[in-house]
Amino acid sequence: MNRRVPSVSRGVARVTESALGPYQSAVVRIGSAGTWLLFLLREFPHREQLYGPDGPWSWALARRLTSDNGAFSALMWTDGRAWFEAFYVLAVVASALLLLGWRTRTASVLFMVGVLSLQNRSIFVGDGGDNVLHLMSIYLVFTRCGQVWSLDARRAGREAAARARGERVTDRVGPLLWGVLGLVLAGVTVTGRLHGGLFVPVLLWTVWLAQGLWWAVGRRARSAEPRILLDVVANVVHNGALVVIMAEACLIYATAGWYKIQGSRWQDGTAVYYPLHLDSFSPWPALADLLSAGGTLVMLMTYGTVVAQVAFPFTLFNRRVKNVLLAVMMTEHAVIAVVLGLPFFSLAMIAADSVFLPTSFLIRLGGRAARARERLTRRGGPDLPAPRSPEDSETARVGFGA
Repeated sequence: MNRRVPSVSRGVARVTESALGPYQSAVVRIGSAGTWLLFLLREFPHREQLYGPDGPWSWALARRLTSDNGAFSALMWTDGRAWFEAFYVLAVVASALLLLGWRTRTASVLFMVGVLSLQNRSIFVGDGGDNVLHLMSIYLVFTRCGQVWSLDARRAGREAAARARGERVTDRVGPLLWGVLGLVLAGVTVTGRLHGGLFVPVLLWTVWLAQGLWWAVGRRARSAEPRILLDVVANVVHNGALVVIMAEACLIYATAGWYKIQGSRWQDGTAVYYPLHLDSFSPWPALADLLSAGGTLVMLMTYGTVVAQVAFPFTLFNRRVKNVLLAVMMTEHAVIAVVLGLPFFSLAMIAADSVFLPTSFLIRLGGRAARARERLTRRGGPDLPAPRSPEDSETARVGFGA
């Protein structure tokens, strides 16, 4: 019993003292925001047919459905074309801001509002990846996903350097953004337009109040204890959200695998053959014919898919096996993106799987990307030493799957 006490205390300290998985949460943020951004840009010419007034799923039908199921959608505030066009552009901007990590907490909330509003406006539009993005947009609100690889991290480094030089640092953009969004939130609440059951209104107001409290404590608190307490709460919420994201990914694979086992086509090893020859999922018929030409290859792909999906949650207990199977799963999604023509579904799943990537791999990947960026920005100038990377700090080394 006495031996367990130190381990429990170390575990509690690990969860409360730092936000774990900074690189994993950053990759999930970049992957989710990038996938949704690419989708919005890809479908920009068809936006009015998919989510706007020209679609087969009319505004009246959507309003009736959201009233029955309590789903949130800002597009239900009015059926005007101008509001739809403006909101679509705002959704694109919010996705880009979250991708870049600018004011990440605010951008994550706006990203969630954009995803929920568009998807709940036309629930029949999607290929499965929309469900993953729907969930990830909510989970990202609870994470501190801008610790690395973000404009927020760069700004924090500059502010820390300025304070070290004795300069006074004042953030005017944050409070201004907080005040403007607070007025908008109050306006839609007073007018009764902030529908969506109880979850979305409570979440929006909670995040807004928490941001105000964070700024007030950081600016006016005379001691460090209040800020430390807020840091602990934020770390616990972040770490809990990461666990939920991992559990969600495991649940997706486990349910998909066990449902496949019950299908007769998956049992006889021919299930993969049929989607390869559907007109809706055959952008490259010659490639599909090549993959399905041999019965043995079809059988291996069928059984391999089932085994990988069922086994994946259990491989988390072994780091090496998990990393191998994770690479297999990501490769499978890449093949699905090309062969079946489902790029956004595959990108959404790869973004969710990224929470399991090893920290050491992500650090090396970030280092190579930074060096490539330096070579491009130097434009033939003299060789300069690479800048100090964020992984040099002790906090940045903390992560999952290291």
